[in-house]
Amino acid sequence: MHAASQTLSVGQKAGWGLADMGVVVFVIVKQLLVLSFLTNYLSVPVGIAGLLTTSILIFDIITDPIVGYLSDRTNSRWGRRAPWMAIGAVILSLGIIGLFGVPQSLSLYGTIIWVGSFFGLATVGFTMVAIPYGATAGEMTLDPKERSTMMGFRMAFASVGILVGGAVIPQLAGGTKEGHFTAAIYIAPIIILSIWASLWSTRSAPRVFTPSSQGFISTWRLVLKNRPFVMLVCLYGIMTLAIALITAGLPFAAIYLIFDSGNSILSPASQALGILSLLFACFVFGSILSQAFWVWMSARFGKVSALIFGLVSYIILLFAIFLSLPSVDIILIAILFIIAGMTNGAYQQIPWAIYPDLMDITRSESGNAIEGAFSAVWLFGQKVANAIAPLILSLILAIFGWRESSDGYTNQIPEALGALQNSITIVPALILALAIAGLFYFSKYLKNYYLPGNLK
Repeated sequence: MHAASQTLSVGQKAGWGLADMGVVVFVIVKQLLVLSFLTNYLSVPVGIAGLLTTSILIFDIITDPIVGYLSDRTNSRWGRRAPWMAIGAVILSLGIIGLFGVPQSLSLYGTIIWVGSFFGLATVGFTMVAIPYGATAGEMTLDPKERSTMMGFRMAFASVGILVGGAVIPQLAGGTKEGHFTAAIYIAPIIILSIWASLWSTRSAPRVFTPSSQGFISTWRLVLKNRPFVMLVCLYGIMTLAIALITAGLPFAAIYLIFDSGNSILSPASQALGILSLLFACFVFGSILSQAFWVWMSARFGKVSALIFGLVSYIILLFAIFLSLPSVDIILIAILFIIAGMTNGAYQQIPWAIYPDLMDITRSESGNAIEGAFSAVWLFGQKVANAIAPLILSLILAIFGWRESSDGYTNQIPEALGALQNSITIVPALILALAIAGLFYFSKYLKNYYLPGNLK
């Protein structure tokens, strides 16, 4: 079936977006919780924890081109992508359970091997889901406006995934090692069901059944020949590095930089949920509020212009947070995190709506449907950024004397706290500024190509 042969129903668009809820839960887990879990609950020194996290995430990157290539060549009655996603969801969930189920009796080295092994297993499952899932965005429709709507649904469910990974899991964890394991057992079925339900709801949507006949090398040559796409991959990776630094540092900030005086209207919620869970709830609320806005901005001013506006707003917000920390005013911080969710919506939604449009260049020029390979390269920049962000943060903290703990808290020296504050505000702001400069060049470069819709 050809992607342009029918109009997608609302249920199909929403169903496609549903899978991202399960995907994003793991994205948040690996960005937000793993480094903190190792350092704050397993007594692993922050430098070693950062190195372990980055090593596994680099392994995750290596598996991308293999899965992308194989999914393009898969031949089954369910299409090229569904079998990978259905099996990958189970592997991903089992990996998360094992990751947080560290036996109490293990030594430091045993803990590192255990966490590394199950973290690696989870990343394999994640790749089996995420690469084919990204590929379906280019197969289901060729209409840029429909793709923007699909990304709006994706962002809505991704926001729920952020809430689950960033608020529900920490709340269920209750600030203990054992609580993280309990949370993983509760969350694993949600990941599986969201991905399986997505596959069921899109079972009759347009898709490409014919396996690609391209060889391994020729496939990647076709992808890398698409210069606008490669440029967007690099820029998205830069943006992701900024976001990943913020995410990796938030659990530390919630413990050491953000406090509740106990005198505000949000104090009961803060005490019941915990500061980290409350802030993520605010973030998700802002993200949900912004969904229709970013779809409108993309349609009115073009996707690239809307993205630039969103990133500029993000930088302003980061400086506001920098000036507010450390803080005992939980209301102010909550408001800032609502705005953060709104500005993050541009990063969350718009690049994902642009990249299928750029895939169309290669399909129209070569006649090859290699969306799996494109999806692998698309996620490459994101995964590289997610891999190196924990290492960068851990090295910065280690240089300035950060101390590990086994019970979630220990006294930190002022220099270490200052390094944390800069790492989640000023440094990401500078990285986003670099991405904005690249987007201006990218926008001018696109004038050399005929592209559909309102991309420019």
